[in-house]
Amino acid sequence: MTMAERVDEVLRAGAAPGFHGLVVMRGGEVELERYGAGVDSRVGQSLGHVTFDRDTLHDLRSVSKSVVGLLYGIALGDGLVPEVGAGLMAQFPEYPDLAGDSARAGITIEHALTMTLGLDWNEDAPYTSAANSEIAMELAPDRHRFVLERPVVEEPGRRRVYCGGATALLGGIIARGTGRPLEEYAADALFRPLGIGTFEWSKGDDGLAMAAAGVRLRPLDLAAIGRLVLDGGRDIVPASWLDEMTRPRVAVGDGLDYGYHWYVGGGMLQAMGNGGQQLVVVPGEQLVVAVTAGEYDRPATSTAAVFDAIFKKH
Repeated sequence: MTMAERVDEVLRAGAAPGFHGLVVMRGGEVELERYGAGVDSRVGQSLGHVTFDRDTLHDLRSVSKSVVGLLYGIALGDGLVPEVGAGLMAQFPEYPDLAGDSARAGITIEHALTMTLGLDWNEDAPYTSAANSEIAMELAPDRHRFVLERPVVEEPGRRRVYCGGATALLGGIIARGTGRPLEEYAADALFRPLGIGTFEWSKGDDGLAMAAAGVRLRPLDLAAIGRLVLDGGRDIVPASWLDEMTRPRVAVGDGLDYGYHWYVGGGMLQAMGNGGQQLVVVPGEQLVVAVTAGEYDRPATSTAAVFDAIFKKH
């Protein structure tokens, strides 16, 4: 069976009930494109039942983090943000009480990029509960202070703890360095150069873009980001940054390592988001796979079923 036949068999059998969209590119060309229908939401706001097509925007949730990773590299290449070894607290001088804390003095931007800040953070609770640190951050009057004032629980760099707050800080640094809101910089520096004319970036109550989870794109445009990575950044992202961004730095389990806001392992580069959002780049096969789904806050079985069909060996 061909890849298309295997995917269609999975969809016909109802084995991927939460499936919303799929784009497979090989060698820069779209090889397979499929869309579904189902209940969807926008960062917790119900959109009801949606019939998806190639022009429908979809939440990327934490795939947004990997987009921010790319944006940091672009801004760094333009000399607009500090090198990754720079102190993190120095980027937020409006909090002198925190900047003067010796326990935080060793935290760098690189620790944010690898989510090894050493701060108390827990996203194990559902993303509908304030017990989840990312949700608590969104409810806080000042998201950056909320993250930076978390108790120091271990030496930075020792262990990766999944942390949307790290991405919020990176988004803040990018916005400060470029002098523009994160979503405006993203439009000009990344999306438009890729031919992405329509996107959304959900904002918090404070009016700031939700760096960790707010990007909404078409699956085709998500795949275009994967192709950009596959192509070495072209003239949009410095190739040197892509090398650094995708270098394994912290083991996260299941055969995966974490780079700078991207997962690395098994010959693949991956960006993942709640609900089954996933972007996979397989350099050895010149392959890009983008999947969107609606299994928010539960196991992404639909995405797993689709990937099994795509990568099943003959």
